Amino acid sequence: MSTEFPRGRFIWHELLTTDPEAAQAFYAGVIGWGTTVWEGEKGPYPMFTRGETPYAGIMEKPDGAEAAGAPPCWLPYVASPDVDATTARARELGADVWVEPMTIPTVGRFAVLADPQGATFAVYTPEGEPGGHDGPPEIGEHSWHELATTDPEAAFAFYQDLFGWQNATAMDMGPAGIYQMYGRVPDVPLGGIFSKPAEMPGPPAWLCYVRVDDVNRKIEAIKAAGGQVINGPMEVPGGDWIAQCLDPQGGMFAIHHKTSAG
Repeated sequence: MSTEFPRGRFIWHELLTTDPEAAQAFYAGVIGWGTTVWEGEKGPYPMFTRGETPYAGIMEKPDGAEAAGAPPCWLPYVASPDVDATTARARELGADVWVEPMTIPTVGRFAVLADPQGATFAVYTPEGEPGGHDGPPEIGEHSWHELATTDPEAAFAFYQDLFGWQNATAMDMGPAGIYQMYGRVPDVPLGGIFSKPAEMPGPPAWLCYVRVDDVNRKIEAIKAAGGQVINGPMEVPGGDWIAQCLDPQGGMFAIHHKTSAG
């Protein structure tokens, strides 16, 4: 591994869905990811790729989540140099642990948690070199990670304690409150945290954005493939364009077109 472990970097993403095969075809067609399968000890694990590099995984939604009525979702994995210590600290801070720390041979160690407000995420120590980078996101990479929560200040304090995230720019959205951006390194925001509107369904949750080359063209592709656009396209401060969408199985994701350099 590198001398400095990238604590707090988003280094993996996993789609929990009711139909892995159909979801794989949808995202491969819409986003342009490749596909492959890793033959693990517990059975095949389908993955998306960028070029030849595994980029994200796909799993059937766990029975417990299905029984609770939780919709399909994207689960972000955040780098931790010590999954056990991070999990213990998260528990001290009021988090729930959905999957206790466990090791996948040749892959790494991970745990799945819910923050004190209820948003689900994972912590991960890969066995090899951590993926991702701290530069501007490229086409086909996750470019933004947005948390809608019932207590933005408490949520940021929780993640700052676990991962060392720093305050970045804050935007006043008027009646909607403050949109607080955060980052692992200066000048490279990873996403934003904001107060979940009362009309937004479901519990607090993370929303993962993917950078695309053309939001309008992708919106047409999403609709043609059986997905839905629930908000957008809309311009955001700085001139970029976004849209929030649902895949055919009901998993929420977003697309992001950067008009600025990088």
